[in-house]
Parts: sequence; C-alpha cells; structure tokens
Amino acid sequence: MMGDVQESFIKNSVKNFYSVSISGYHMAEAGANPITQLAFTLANGFTFVEYYLSRGMKIDDFCPNFSFFFSNGIDPEYSVLGRVARRIWAKAIRHKYHGNERSQMLKYHIQTSGRSLHAQEIQFNDIRTTLQALYAIYDNCNSLHTNAYDEAITTPTEESVRRAVAIQLIINRELGLAKNENPLQGSFIIEELTDLVEESVYNEFKRISDRGGVLGAMETMYQRNKIQDESLYYEHLKHTGEYPIIGVNTFLDSKGSPTTIPAEVIRSTDLEKKSQIEEIQRLHNFHSEKSQEMVNILESSATRGENLFDILLETSKYLSLGQMTHALYGVGGQYRRNT
Repeated sequence: MMGDVQESFIKNSVKNFYSVSISGYHMAEAGANPITQLAFTLANGFTFVEYYLSRGMKIDDFCPNFSFFFSNGIDPEYSVLGRVARRIWAKAIRHKYHGNERSQMLKYHIQTSGRSLHAQEIQFNDIRTTLQALYAIYDNCNSLHTNAYDEAITTPTEESVRRAVAIQLIINRELGLAKNENPLQGSFIIEELTDLVEESVYNEFKRISDRGGVLGAMETMYQRNKIQDESLYYEHLKHTGEYPIIGVNTFLDSKGSPTTIPAEVIRSTDLEKKSQIEEIQRLHNFHSEKSQEMVNILESSATRGENLFDILLETSKYLSLGQMTHALYGVGGQYRRNT
C-alpha cells in the first residue's frame, strides 16, 4: 500500500506533501530507549527505500517525500537524536543509494514525551516539556509539538494547550541563544554523544540484519520484545527510585504528592457518538446504489495487483473507511505473525 501511495505521487508529480511519516514516537511511548527508537525508525526508513527501489522507483523521486517523527524524552541521548539521524541517513543515501543532496536531507518532527508526563505534581510537566523542547530546537528539528501538562490525565484543556504553545513561543521569540543555529555545536559532550549514539545505532542495525532485516525481525517479535524489556527496566528503576523523578518518587511534597484527580475528564458525549453513527449511516444510504459497485471495483483491483491508492481516491467518495477496509480484508486477509 505504501508503495502504491508513493508510485502515485511520482506519477502525478506530487512534491510538497509527505507520502509517509516514518515514526518512532509510538515505540518510545511503549518504552523504547532513545537508541532503540532511533535505530528501529531509521531501519524502517531504509526498508521503505529498498522496497520502493525494488518496484522500479528512483531514489531521488521518492526520498524527498519522506519525513520522520521522533519522541524527545529527557535523557542526554535525545539532545543529539536529530543530528545522528541526519548523519546516518545522509551517509547511506549518498554512498549506498547515490541519492542527490535533496534526498540526503532528513526532515523530522519532534513531539515531547507523553510518557514523561505524570499525574503527580502535574504542574511540573511543563518544566519537563520545556527542557525537551529545548533539546529539539537546539538540535534543529523541522517541526515541534509540545505536550500539554494535563495530558497525563485527560484531553488537554484550552488553558493547558495555551501554556504548551507558550513554551515554544517563549523559546523561539524570547530566548536569545535559540536565535542562533547550532548553539551547542563543538561542545565536547554534544560531539561525544553524537559519536556514541551513532555507533550504538549501527550496532542495533547489525542485530536487526542478523535476524533477516526489519521484516524478518518482526516475525520473531524482536522489536516488540526489546521495547517491552526496556519498558520494564525503566519502570523498575522508577519504582526503586534509582531513576529520580521529582514529585513522583523523590522530593515529594508534604502531602506525599498524590495523583491528581481531574475535576472533569473530557470524553465524547453520547450525543456526539450517536451523531457519528448516524453520519456513517447517512453516507451508506446516500450511496447505497453505488457502494456495492465501488466495493467490487476495489476488490477486483486488489486481486489484479493494480495501484490501490489511485483506486481508493475514487472509492473513498462513496465508501466509508470500514467498507474499504473490509473489502481489502476479503481479498488479502489480515496479517498474522508466523509465530
């Protein structure tokens, strides 16, 4: 499917739109440490490259449509995550795949760590988010999302969202050092961390390669197991206090820093849920005469191996996401691991 999307982009000369966001954020949220997040994400990116090349696409026709998405925690490795990613990507695209300068430029988005938000001393979350945002801006990310402090317990409120936006605005508009590009470049610790993190990522590439590459490693659940192990390790250190988290497991307030209980948790109302169900039903009724024809077209196109993205652009005018998904499941089934 992703190959079909990119093939359609090339055919229609779509340039200023990203065909795929190669994400590591969900891995970090599940417990991956910064090295694992970076290595797994880049390995996934190179897997896309190899697959697109195998379909006859040219490196410079699709590489500029790639973007990456990382989480920024508070560990020191996050301070160089972006520059290491760009260094590894540029080397590989230049020397292995012979891509041009534009293809060598890795673009990435940073979202501050949702996992680092805590329901205890909830007001401290903005401090953590600010430091994570500084990491991202000093490392020259292309775009940044700062989390709201109350996301630990509920959907953000207007007040907390404004504070999250203010973190970025104050750094970018008021903090003098942030007006300079690469303010930490040349620092011993930044240069040393860059080299160490890059070496660690290459070591992880070797472990993935030994297991048959990204897809082969997935079959034995290597990535999933490694993330779970790292998550357990982090939780153990947090529980014992070896990893100090202010207001959570150390420096508690006089009341013991109890978990914040929200006055109101924002959830969809029954009326909103009912409205969505009725909207889908109206769509089905409105296109009742055309929908089965569109399902048949989608199924036959999938069976013949045609470009599904082009077909989906047309069928999505008449079918819901559920109808299209079930049609494709009927042809190809649902993925299940061999183990």
